[in-house]
Amino acid sequence: MVTDEQVRLLMKGIQRERSLAVAAAKAGMSEKTARRYRDLGKLPGEVRPRHDWRTRPDPFETAWAEVRSHLEREPRLEALTLFEALQRQYPGKYADGQLRTLQRRVKTWRAIEGPAREVYFPQVHTPGRLCESDFTHMTSLGITLAGRPFAHLVYHFVLTYSNWETATICFSESFESLSDGLQNALWELGGVPTEHRTDRLTAAVHKTEHPQEFTQRYEAMLRHYGLTGQRIQAGQANENGDVEQGHHRFKRAVEQALLLRGSHDFADRGAYVAFLHQLLARRNAGRRERFAEERSSLSGLPSQRLDGGKRLLVRVGPSSTIRVQHNVYSVHSRLMGEQVEVRLGAETLEVWYAQRRVEVMPRLRGEKKHRIEYRHIIDWLVKKPGAFENYRYREDLYPTSRFRVAADALQRDLGARGSREYLGILQLAAQASEIGVDDALRHLIDRGETISMAAVSAIVHSGDPLPQVTAVTIADVNLESYDALLGGAAWR
Repeated sequence: MVTDEQVRLLMKGIQRERSLAVAAAKAGMSEKTARRYRDLGKLPGEVRPRHDWRTRPDPFETAWAEVRSHLEREPRLEALTLFEALQRQYPGKYADGQLRTLQRRVKTWRAIEGPAREVYFPQVHTPGRLCESDFTHMTSLGITLAGRPFAHLVYHFVLTYSNWETATICFSESFESLSDGLQNALWELGGVPTEHRTDRLTAAVHKTEHPQEFTQRYEAMLRHYGLTGQRIQAGQANENGDVEQGHHRFKRAVEQALLLRGSHDFADRGAYVAFLHQLLARRNAGRRERFAEERSSLSGLPSQRLDGGKRLLVRVGPSSTIRVQHNVYSVHSRLMGEQVEVRLGAETLEVWYAQRRVEVMPRLRGEKKHRIEYRHIIDWLVKKPGAFENYRYREDLYPTSRFRVAADALQRDLGARGSREYLGILQLAAQASEIGVDDALRHLIDRGETISMAAVSAIVHSGDPLPQVTAVTIADVNLESYDALLGGAAWR
């Protein structure tokens, strides 16, 4: 048996004699053995003999056949799931500390006998060829606007060569959101890549009738920008890997920036958008060189953006409303009985008549909601005050909280006549100034004066500036005075 000292002599001999045969003879070993230790580069004591026997009994020897059958039937089963099942089946037999042993056995089984794993093939990206996009939900981050939860998504776009990314806030995975997000990205880039890849979005791909075909609206947008569309296979999110990984990294970056900021709350949507733009600017800062290279490979933009909104023909009902995708919107009573064209954007709804846009209003999210603009119907409500009390959309006829306070006060003091007074005030807001009427109501409420149509009208038409809300300053409290009241006793 060769000792550590013999190998040390061998190594020294090789350095001095420069002959393996001479060094081996001086170290007292054969040339073959000397060559093995020279190539190994370790002392005999450093070479731990390999063995394939267990040093302690296998606690899962009797149960392994059962575990193995479960794995062969369903390879996705985790060791923890199987371990907990064994604990339930054999109470008291398996201690929690033995979980690691089963995890190692399951890991070995997967590597030697388990199903083949999916192979990922690294791709070489060409500048200006491919972009990828998808929607990602942001609600889990707990973002609020003025204290109110802000449920939203982000349309996330990535240029695969430079990893340059853009983001657009949206509220659904509709085609309108896809259109806005993609067009925002292209116009921000100042050019168009060759191909656009998405997953199987309903906004882009037929789900039922022709699952292998793009929708007509998506095809039209691709043609408008000279893009070639790609769709990933069902269940193969890795084919959209750049943007899928980008989602995770982007959301993590947003979360970290929020933690650093110390608050998830923003004054308004504009402040939140500015926050996201600053974050994206920092993330894209290190990509400027590759983006400049890619930018030169992009095709030119068309002369204008594509109107990606959905167009519908609807008729205005006798209640001066239209129904669009299970939601109700009011329009001016002049349009009752007429057919109008509705153009749906991602966040807006436009009403067109005789090739003229007559209304623009925020698009409602969800279904079975309503948006009634009091200016559309107030003139007829004044003529029919009895309809106000039981009007289905009455809650929409209080523009601010002060209008609601005024309506309640008038109804309390005047009964049925109070509705006429309130509707007169609401009509004044439509004809003169909603802000002016709101300020007048604030003045009357703060002074405890009687609210009436005449009083509000007098204030609005006086032209006199109303006093501003008085600032209240609370002086610092001297806590020593409390100690004196307590006889100097200390707080316990």
